[in-house]
Amino acid sequence: MAKKTTRNKPASKASSAPTPAKRESPWAHRDAKTGASLQKLADGVVKSALSGREPKFDVPTRAASNTKWNKSRGILQMGPATSSRELFNLGQARNFMQTLLHGQGIQALIAEGKTSSLRGMFYKSLHTIQGTKEKTFDDQTESDKVLEDIEVTLGALREELHVFAKKRGTMVGNITVIDSGDEINCRRMGSGGYAIPSICEPEVIQFKDVGADFILHVEKDTVWQRFNEDRFWETHNCILTEGSGQPTRGVRRMLHRLHKEHGLPVICLLDCDPWGHYIYSVIKQGSISLAFESERLAIPEARFLGIRAKDYEACDLSDDVQIVLNDRDIDRAKQIMAYPWFKEDRAWQREIKKMLDNGFKMEVESLITKDISYVTETYVPERLKAKDWLS
Repeated sequence: MAKKTTRNKPASKASSAPTPAKRESPWAHRDAKTGASLQKLADGVVKSALSGREPKFDVPTRAASNTKWNKSRGILQMGPATSSRELFNLGQARNFMQTLLHGQGIQALIAEGKTSSLRGMFYKSLHTIQGTKEKTFDDQTESDKVLEDIEVTLGALREELHVFAKKRGTMVGNITVIDSGDEINCRRMGSGGYAIPSICEPEVIQFKDVGADFILHVEKDTVWQRFNEDRFWETHNCILTEGSGQPTRGVRRMLHRLHKEHGLPVICLLDCDPWGHYIYSVIKQGSISLAFESERLAIPEARFLGIRAKDYEACDLSDDVQIVLNDRDIDRAKQIMAYPWFKEDRAWQREIKKMLDNGFKMEVESLITKDISYVTETYVPERLKAKDWLS
């Protein structure tokens, strides 16, 4: 008689897979404070309603009229002005509702220990108001502005609201980054580089093996690719970053931390046009809309290496690189000349006037007309050696 064999009964699906350990939010120690601030805002609205008074709250004004230039510190700062957001005011009721909607969404994220993108927050609070054909938000731009209002009202960082932005910006060079516990050697990032995240706070990002002498920040990915392919960061012992145009908060925060914590000079290679000048201004002094963040974003010691209005003649460039200034460019250039930090700087006044006198603007890529690697092998090395920059 054959011997009877027995088989182990397979474990049920529920017991076969171990339950993953819940990862503690890096913001755990700040969540209680943020949650309490949101609760206080909500309690104020409820208390007013129950007592028969109009629900309202104050929001700091994010406008040029409430932005002050702190000359001694070299940064833009927000003033004390506020605007009232009232439920029964037809001009403010929509924003009142939107603020509470996003506040509710943020409170849920904190409670669940999860994060959401700016786009996700837009959809989280998007719906048609009952009994109408009106939606809570027309577009994401409207949603983003309300989130910034909540930031400044609560005195909290966007990261503390558990909200992040789309990644935009790249880094490579002599540094190792620890990102959410993962060690990333930026010397070995190939042709793509390390994508700078939108959240660059110490709880998430730490640095080690920082062996660079400075940071070279370029405006666009196309220029960054040339520097990376030519291994400029290796031959000149630096960190190479790009902001894909106007740098995000994440890129600016990364630059700020490396500058403040490791003493790395930030040198900018941007286009010779009003928009390149504005990007430099934002990196250096901060921006009007985010003046409340200047303490952790602005780098007053940042330098502008080029491209410069004088380079058309100095580098013997051809007429092909000229991009005629239009009326919008001219108006923008004059506005920038009037900024207090540029108005009192003779070198910058000469720079912008020279561009206006030329009647054209130029992109960094125009240097390619000299040679594919002219910018990496000649232009930037010579400017660095001569310390030929604006500050």
